[in-house]
Amino acid sequence: MCVKNFFLFFFVGKKMTKNRELSIVERAEIVGAWKCGVKVKDISNKLGFREKTVRNIITKYKINGDVVNKPRSGRPKVLSERDVRTLNRVVRGKRQGTAVEFQAELNKSLSKPVCVNTIRTALHESGYYARSGKRKPLVSEQNRKRRLWFAKFSKSFTSEWNNIIFSDESRYVLFDNDSHKWVWRKPSEKYQVDCLIPTVKHSSGIMVWGCFTREKVGPLVMLEGRVTGRVYQQTLQDYLLPFIASLDSSQIWIFQDDNATVHRTAAVKKFKEDNNILLLTWPPQSPNLNPIEHLWDELERRLRKRQSMPKTKQELFSALKEEWFKIEPDVLAKLVDSMPRRVQAVLKSRGMPTRY
Repeated sequence: MCVKNFFLFFFVGKKMTKNRELSIVERAEIVGAWKCGVKVKDISNKLGFREKTVRNIITKYKINGDVVNKPRSGRPKVLSERDVRTLNRVVRGKRQGTAVEFQAELNKSLSKPVCVNTIRTALHESGYYARSGKRKPLVSEQNRKRRLWFAKFSKSFTSEWNNIIFSDESRYVLFDNDSHKWVWRKPSEKYQVDCLIPTVKHSSGIMVWGCFTREKVGPLVMLEGRVTGRVYQQTLQDYLLPFIASLDSSQIWIFQDDNATVHRTAAVKKFKEDNNILLLTWPPQSPNLNPIEHLWDELERRLRKRQSMPKTKQELFSALKEEWFKIEPDVLAKLVDSMPRRVQAVLKSRGMPTRY
């Protein structure tokens, strides 16, 4: 059977189809048949395509040398570039808004209202998605300047960080019900001020106090009841002083704690002076500078990996204490080594919150 008769035999039984865009395979069949000498009319009859369609496919092939359609502009966009810029300004002005709220605000400036799906599509094309907002302490202008001063003061520190005793309190709960809050932002805007969720301290649950140096962790203490200046002073006397005494006596050790009210009472200040506790001046609202915050996270991860979760507060503290003393020295060393980078991040942000 000749090639021409083969195509005629293969195409027999094809019915005329409605007017639609042909697939690449169908266009290739037309061109292949035409190249084998099959007449346009016969191709039309056997394949079931209109004769005009067949001629157009062959003509395009003669001009372009292939059967692939060129890209077309498609349906015009509902929102102009100016409308999209206006929408982006609306989002930047209300990061925690919803797409419905953005729709209502934008429609005020449009002659023809748009649906909420159009708003979402435009935001996604601009790089904006609803993402969980990072929780960071609210930094006032005064505290921003203090943070910046500390960063400038300590930017030349190198081995000095090895002699710092980092300390802080942390709260652990049996069931964490803190929910996410969503903000509209681009990936690069994760730590932009208006994309953050400010946090405040609270004392519910189990409160623990701990400290560490580059070489080892100090004691982990459960602070029961309301934490006052008297309770904090007693904690320093019973746990910090013995820990300092256990360290290398040939080194000068400097104690770091934050600016919580109980840390700065007159009685606590006098206790530190009377016991010759050298202090590192610490800027307010700066947990991102304190590497112990990451140590608390490490402790919680280890707790969650345990086969059985604690059911009471006492069981929780016992589990925390057990995991605390399992933390390896190299984990501590890496945290202390991160201090120069933390300081540089504060300098770069001009005192505002950083990624740490």
